[in-house]
Amino acid sequence: MNLQTDLAISLRAVEKTYADFALHPLDLELPTGQIMGLVGANGAGKSTIMRILMGLIRADAGEVDVCGHRLPEAQVAAKRDVGYASEDMRLYKTQTLRWHMDFIQGIFPEWDETYAAQLLKRFDLKSQQKLGGFSHGQRVKAALLLILARRPKLLLLDEPTTGLDPVARAEVLEALADVLRDESRSVLFSSHNTVDVEQLSDSISFIHKGKLVASEDKETFLSSWRRIICHGPWQDGLKDIPEVISARNNGSIIELKVRNAGDVFETRLAQMNLTVKAVEPMNLEDIFVTSVRAGDK
Repeated sequence: MNLQTDLAISLRAVEKTYADFALHPLDLELPTGQIMGLVGANGAGKSTIMRILMGLIRADAGEVDVCGHRLPEAQVAAKRDVGYASEDMRLYKTQTLRWHMDFIQGIFPEWDETYAAQLLKRFDLKSQQKLGGFSHGQRVKAALLLILARRPKLLLLDEPTTGLDPVARAEVLEALADVLRDESRSVLFSSHNTVDVEQLSDSISFIHKGKLVASEDKETFLSSWRRIICHGPWQDGLKDIPEVISARNNGSIIELKVRNAGDVFETRLAQMNLTVKAVEPMNLEDIFVTSVRAGDK
């Protein structure tokens, strides 16, 4: 079944249960032409979501649509539109990169040999070298080359920069950014490295212990959170203010981490005899950790 949609990914009430892990009913959408960063600690459920989208495992409940194809019924068609890479992908060490390129080209008629040659140069890879002689970073770039040169509509990248040195990671992230110059292409990029996600993504989703904690466009995340430093007496009522996600004190210094706090918020603090000393933006890692800790309470 091929569904007409402007969504590259649509998950509705998707569940998956193992003996020691459960993906709770999850709703997630990725519009066509965007990069979504899926952020979570190891074991949060990122790889489970990726494998469901690839048809490698079947959801216990819910609806899964990938590039307009309903899974699992249309997973063969869906897989032609999807490129998937994970940190544990294995290539044949006794074969050359050129052998791998020819193998993939024989399966996928969309293979773009000109683009593959450009990626070879960009990644500084030798097509006639056997994969057994590649470093970890070179193997990651080789796997990405094999996927990108297919020109898939959707890229599913499961921790693609894990173990890369800073130079190799920068090269990989630049190549992924180039993919979206074609606005019809979409990327779901999972990582526990919030710096990479913040650099690359249009939208961000936080997952923790199998639950979706938050999902919004990146600018909304970064603009709506603030760290506020106050001076004054501690009051337990601070934690009851809706905008306050985290509150802690060190003597007369109080640190608040707040979301969607408007101008009236500072007035409310003044009424509680608190003087605002500083208002600072929060980076994505701080926002993620704060969101997760709030969800655990």
